[in-house]
Amino acid sequence: MTPLEASLVALAGVAAGAINTIVGSGTLITFPTLLAFGVPPVTANVSNAIGLVPGGVSGAIGYRRELAGQRGRVLRLASGTFIGAVLGAVLLLVLPPGAFEAIVPVLILLGLVLVVLQPRISAWVARRHEHLGGVPEHGAWWVWPAVLLVGVYCGYFGAAQGVLMMAVLGIGVDDTLQRLNGAKNILGTLGNGVAGMVFVLLAFDTVDWRVALLIAVGSIIGGQLGATWGRRLPAAVLRVLIVVVGVTALVVFLAR
Repeated sequence: MTPLEASLVALAGVAAGAINTIVGSGTLITFPTLLAFGVPPVTANVSNAIGLVPGGVSGAIGYRRELAGQRGRVLRLASGTFIGAVLGAVLLLVLPPGAFEAIVPVLILLGLVLVVLQPRISAWVARRHEHLGGVPEHGAWWVWPAVLLVGVYCGYFGAAQGVLMMAVLGIGVDDTLQRLNGAKNILGTLGNGVAGMVFVLLAFDTVDWRVALLIAVGSIIGGQLGATWGRRLPAAVLRVLIVVVGVTALVVFLAR
């Protein structure tokens, strides 16, 4: 890898760290960049997952005010993310290429529909739970299984997993989008971190540590930038941004 290519990978890491903090689809920048520079797909995916972990930590720190009071909720949902990410990472290593990616566009489209309809669905869910005594602090009963499934997706590939996670949390948990975005950052970082550990333990030779380091350095910077910008966005603007990134993800996958 030439110095120019290394610089571009680091810059892609900055962009990915910022987008992951605000929405959660930074892989759509780093993964194609690595492929363009000749990094094999599995190596690119594995190295990218590891490299984005420090950026996720950086973004989560930037959202620490929004995370106040969510400790119990995050810990409960984190167990689902942990299990799902382990399963997803193992699937990446044992399934034929493309076996799981065939349903990725469907998952992204589902996430977009849920994000767009989230206000109406949330209002309906709130009315329904009003008769049952309100929505539990940790969310509706189906939120944990849904978070587990998003964790599987995150462990396998992860692009646009933030769109899916925000759809799940926005509909099933009674809280503001900005606070839920803070929780999403923790869960997404955990998913990448767990997947990274599985890759290191089971497929150490597939990791390109130079690539992972370049992305890590860039994503740390991007995580802080994303937190600075993302925390100032109104809920409607954040929802529009999620949809824009999600549509971009869908186009990228369909064009492959």
